[in-house]
Amino acid sequence: MAARRAATPRKRKFTDAQRARALEVVRRLDAAMPGARIELDFESDLQLMVAVILSAQSTDKGVNRATPGLFAAFPDAAALARAAPEQLWPHIRTLGLFRNKAKAIVAASRRIVEVHGGAVPRTRVELEALPGVGQKSAGVILLQQGVEAAFPVDTHVGRLSRRLGFTRQLAPGKVEAELRALFPREQWAHGHQLLVWHGRRCCTARAPACERCPVATLCPRVGLKRVAG
Repeated sequence: MAARRAATPRKRKFTDAQRARALEVVRRLDAAMPGARIELDFESDLQLMVAVILSAQSTDKGVNRATPGLFAAFPDAAALARAAPEQLWPHIRTLGLFRNKAKAIVAASRRIVEVHGGAVPRTRVELEALPGVGQKSAGVILLQQGVEAAFPVDTHVGRLSRRLGFTRQLAPGKVEAELRALFPREQWAHGHQLLVWHGRRCCTARAPACERCPVATLCPRVGLKRVAG
């Protein structure tokens, strides 16, 4: 008997009403948070990459406190490539998983020097090949570089996307695929940032502030217990 071919995953289709609601969510969030932007401080592609690696399981404020000293001590990829991971520890020890992050930053810098001539690459494949840079981080870097449209999915974006009923997926890659299908391309970058800000400031994991949420009337509150009125 001939072997069966693996079934090709079906691309989810969204209705006009679903797309309209999603766009209205973004419109209301934008009106409530007109200044939404990445909150990491950086002045170059290398500083951006390092800051994104450091931001995993750490606050952006914490990263911004740590990076000025780190960037002053190691101003370029060559300096980081020559360093031992332990030399980075004094600058980043206030951040979670700092030992692993130091190891990843040094390894990524060595690859940047050896393979990319000291410049942070600007393609998804090359970025994801760097130690410490996964799918979400590569998407954030590409967005800030202005190279590629993406809808990076961190914990906030994933949580809110499910809570708002945009997706039922759990894997970040599958969530991003559905968000890309739901929203027009020109909304990907800003939609990502708005969901991040909303997840940090209002729609938190354990105690969402629904009483002051600008999209409360559009939210099905998936996964949340409803309180009787």
